Amino acid sequence: MENEEIAKILDETAEMLDVAGENFFRVRAYRNAARAIRDQAAPVANLTLEQIDEIPKIGADLAQKIKTIAETGDFPLHHQLISKFPPELIELTDLPGLGPKRLKLLIDRLHIHDRSDLERAIKSGKLREIRGFGPVMEQHLSEALQRRHEAGSSRRILYAEAARIAAQLTTFLRKCAAVRELEVAGSFRRKRETIGDLDIVAAAADSAAVMKHFTAFSAIGQVSASGETKTTVVLKSGLQVDLRVVPPKSFGAALAYFTGSKPHNVHLRRIAQTRGLLLNEYGLFRDGAVVAGKSEQEIYHALGLAWVAPELREDRGEIEAAAIGKLPTLIERADLRGDLHTHSKYTDGRASIEEMARKAVDNGLEYFAVTDHSRRVAMAHGLDRKGLREQAKEIEQVRKRVSGIAVLRGIEVDILEDGSLDLADETLGDLDWVVASAHYKLDQKPGEMTRRLIRAIRNRKVDVIGHPSGRLLGHRDPSRFDLDEILRVAREEGCALEINSQPDRLDLNDTAALAAKRIGVKMVISTDAHSVGDFDLIEYGINQARRGWLEKSDVLNTRHLKDLRARR
Repeated sequence: MENEEIAKILDETAEMLDVAGENFFRVRAYRNAARAIRDQAAPVANLTLEQIDEIPKIGADLAQKIKTIAETGDFPLHHQLISKFPPELIELTDLPGLGPKRLKLLIDRLHIHDRSDLERAIKSGKLREIRGFGPVMEQHLSEALQRRHEAGSSRRILYAEAARIAAQLTTFLRKCAAVRELEVAGSFRRKRETIGDLDIVAAAADSAAVMKHFTAFSAIGQVSASGETKTTVVLKSGLQVDLRVVPPKSFGAALAYFTGSKPHNVHLRRIAQTRGLLLNEYGLFRDGAVVAGKSEQEIYHALGLAWVAPELREDRGEIEAAAIGKLPTLIERADLRGDLHTHSKYTDGRASIEEMARKAVDNGLEYFAVTDHSRRVAMAHGLDRKGLREQAKEIEQVRKRVSGIAVLRGIEVDILEDGSLDLADETLGDLDWVVASAHYKLDQKPGEMTRRLIRAIRNRKVDVIGHPSGRLLGHRDPSRFDLDEILRVAREEGCALEINSQPDRLDLNDTAALAAKRIGVKMVISTDAHSVGDFDLIEYGINQARRGWLEKSDVLNTRHLKDLRARR
């Protein structure tokens, strides 16, 4: 089994134990174990029991359970819990405001077991009879259920999860001798934050050989359709994958066509028509003769356009920019010099400051800020002024022991309900970098949330607003606020906004990042790293920034440290 599959079972176990009302520490042990498994570079399934036991955050009991999962695909406790808490029940915890404890209350009081039961409880008015479930909560749940109904049964997964699957598929397919070129297209290639399915385009003279090789992939659960040019499968995970095989002379045309987006493609075809050309997935033609098709670049060039990066292909002005040579020079990972939002064991991180510093050096960073939580985040053992002073001593020691990296003293200070901050200005003034974030009461009315964020932005000790909307993809809707007003005040105050690289945050989103760029608000791309492995999540934030048209000059942590300090 893959590490992600093992971690998923441990996460599911933690979620079900939480709903069952098990004690916090047992639930946390499973969640910590899941994170630890994800952090491992080598396949845990290949490790001995003793080696698994040596992984931090995993004791002898959990090591045995993990070994059982790796060998059999499950373990008894997980199986028992699923019989009591089936997936259709647990998935209700994804609804806004309906965490494990509230769901347990609904199970006990109203015998809620799935979405249909919850919908009936809302319609009958029984839900609001339970303390803590008033009209506002009832409305939020009703709206969330309606959105799910409108979305249908299609399952979208995080880009990061899709990337893991895509890597396995492409590695497997490239072993086929008949494959000459291969790319994953669709929304995945455009780096959308969630993916509904995978579209793979291959170039080969012998399509039958490629299709035969593809259907032998071990993770396939069902072959839905198989033909000479297209095969559709559903993986055991439930994800649909379409493979299309075209002649090498058509590869560029097919890749462009199946990358999309649909509005971008329609715009390209309209340009082709004005030039007396026909554009489809097989090439660009004039009177039946091929004009271009082998590469995307030659197709765009034949249409009088510069090649457009896949992340920009949403018909948001990129074609007009390509026509006049005004496309942005999109930011790249190599442009980043520092990470300005990370956590350590002082709060809810899983590595020491020194371990984080050494990993930052390995990743080629010039600086990183230790921004552990402030005291308001009690579950993370947030820091007060005294805790920050103690941490400062350790940071000073790390600075002496680890060369090649500047370790900045920072904080992720909580934005309270009224917009004031969790720590005094005097305390914040002692630090090198201040991230201000909201972690609770994220469902405030839009006007209240707007005023709350603006007050934090106007605090001159604040350098950046962390994960501004507070969303968790698939789990929590974004807060509602007046983005235009937030951007106006942020530009006025010189306060940056964050693109958080955590795969389930990616916050701000791409359209908000584009709006920030256009008004002149600077951004920070951060990992919000809680472990050494999390530094690698930066690629997901880079993806989001590129979709938002961001260039190196738009992002503060592309600057040398002395230039960053001068800004303060």
